[in-house]
Amino acid sequence: MYIMIAGPYTGHSKNKSDWDNNHQILNEYAYKVFLKGHIPVLGVNVALPIIDTVGFEKYDELMMPISLAMAEKCDAVFRIGVPSKDADEEVDIFKSKGLPIYYGLVEIPIV
Repeated sequence: MYIMIAGPYTGHSKNKSDWDNNHQILNEYAYKVFLKGHIPVLGVNVALPIIDTVGFEKYDELMMPISLAMAEKCDAVFRIGVPSKDADEEVDIFKSKGLPIYYGLVEIPIV
């Protein structure tokens, strides 16, 4: 399955080092999902290279539209971390489609 990892990236922080730490955590979970035999998808990993190229002032214009578009293509979502409006928006896509929503790594099947 293509499994989106949904969790906080900015975490309501203005501190770039907090963002980097959150990004690291998201990618660590992505690796764990990969080890279970799935393809992990992080919207932030698709959006950030584009944002880095065109400039951070385009963050709001690009981050969530790209992340939500990626969510539309996935088979399931793994929700991690603290409350996050953006991550919950991603989860809502899976709820609306009746697709699996995982809240713990142990819930994700091994293939």
